[in-house]
Amino acid sequence: MLFYLFSTEELERLFARLDYAFDPEMIPRNVAYYSERTSHGSTLSRVVDAWVLARRDRPRSWSLFTQALESDVADIQGGTTSEGIHLGAMAGTVDLIQRCYAGIEVRDQRLWLNPVLPEELKRLRFRLRFRGQTLEVEINEDRVRLREISPEADVIRLTAGSETVSLSAGETHEIKRGAGPLFVESP
Repeated sequence: MLFYLFSTEELERLFARLDYAFDPEMIPRNVAYYSERTSHGSTLSRVVDAWVLARRDRPRSWSLFTQALESDVADIQGGTTSEGIHLGAMAGTVDLIQRCYAGIEVRDQRLWLNPVLPEELKRLRFRLRFRGQTLEVEINEDRVRLREISPEADVIRLTAGSETVSLSAGETHEIKRGAGPLFVESP
C-alpha cells in the first residue's frame, strides 16, 4: 500500500526520517510478492494494483485500470452493481490518472508534475487548482504544456531541469518531456 500512497522519492525521504535503509530494489520485489497473492475480490484492488504495477508492468497496469473503469458498466463483480455503484473504484481511477500517469504530487510546498503516460494514453489534458491558481495542463508523448488561466493570477514559476520560467495570467509555456520533473511554485 505504501507504493500506492507515495512516490519513490517520498518513500526515500520517509525511510530516511525514520532512520531505515531504503533500497529502491525493494519496490519490484514487494510488487512481485503481492501481485502473486492478489485475488481482485474487490474493484478497489484493481485500482491499487494498477497504480503499483505502473512502475513495473505498464501494460498490465493499463489493463487493470481499464477493468476498474468498466467495473460498474460491465458489472465485473457479477451482480453487485445493482446494489450500488463502486464509488471508491471510480474515484480511484481519477486518482490513478492524476497522481500516477500525470505524476501530480504536492511536495516541499510545490506542485510537481512527473508524467509517465501509458503507451495507450497518447494525450492527457485537464485543469487543476493549486494555491488559488488555475492551470490547464496538457501532456503528450513529447511535451508538457501549461497555461495559467486564472484571470487575476499572481505570477507562478515553472522549473524543469535547469530551466525556470515565470508564467502570468493567460500565458502558456511548453516543456519538453524528459527534462525531469516539472515544479510549479506559487507565491
